[in-house]
Amino acid sequence: MPGRTIVITGASDGIGAAAARRLAGAGERVVLVGRDPARTAAVAAGLGAPHHLADFAELDQVRRLGAELRAAYPRIDVLANNAGGIMGPRSVTADGFERTLQVNHLAPFLLTHLLLPTLVESRASVVATSSVAAARWGRIDLDDLGNERRYRPAKAYGDAKLANVLHTVELQRRYGGQGLAAVAFHPGIVATSFAKETNHLMRLVYHTPLRRLLTITPEQGGDYLAALATGTPGVDWAPGGYLEQGRAAVPPPQAADADLARRLWDVSAALVGV
Repeated sequence: MPGRTIVITGASDGIGAAAARRLAGAGERVVLVGRDPARTAAVAAGLGAPHHLADFAELDQVRRLGAELRAAYPRIDVLANNAGGIMGPRSVTADGFERTLQVNHLAPFLLTHLLLPTLVESRASVVATSSVAAARWGRIDLDDLGNERRYRPAKAYGDAKLANVLHTVELQRRYGGQGLAAVAFHPGIVATSFAKETNHLMRLVYHTPLRRLLTITPEQGGDYLAALATGTPGVDWAPGGYLEQGRAAVPPPQAADADLARRLWDVSAALVGV
């Protein structure tokens, strides 16, 4: 019998690809989503899995992706919002949003919203790949969500990953009663292509010999994602919760602000037009 249908974004490399391999090997039906056509197709071909393409820097591509996934998969058991990254100098997308915010938060927020009817009917799990950057550098100001006044690559990334946690909290509050379960996690510092587009100090960690000392492998990070995708909400992890490297952890301070979570949801919905 076919396994669960698990959609993984950011699946062309890193922990997304590693998790896809682990899950496919366990008999799950994985659906890969990536930005790079060649790399995404190569991973998918190796697994005999379907794949879809979308660049999260263009929200029309996310809308197209949502329509494709709804049409192709009447049941989705897990949505893993894993795509993201830290950027370099501040730039604005064609949609008019700061790129870090859009790629890491607004695009996955939109995709989740577009798939909500399917996710709720499937009693799905929604897994968000966040980061310890949410606690170290994140401090959301809804009046300056795009960091026009205080942009730094690390702050923009920390804000966006904090938004992932707040989205998880509010998604659980709004739809948990309908059977959906949401969770956010920090996989650890994973040796991937992450941070290649920035000149931030994190580039030294990910793209110099330091990575051998300070990072874990994509397979280790992928194992954490795979465990959440296959785990039972309420048994293996707490719905609405936050984990670090597979263990329940204290979320970033602002994640406890229920009013901020509600307002961020409303602002995000207005920005993406849903």
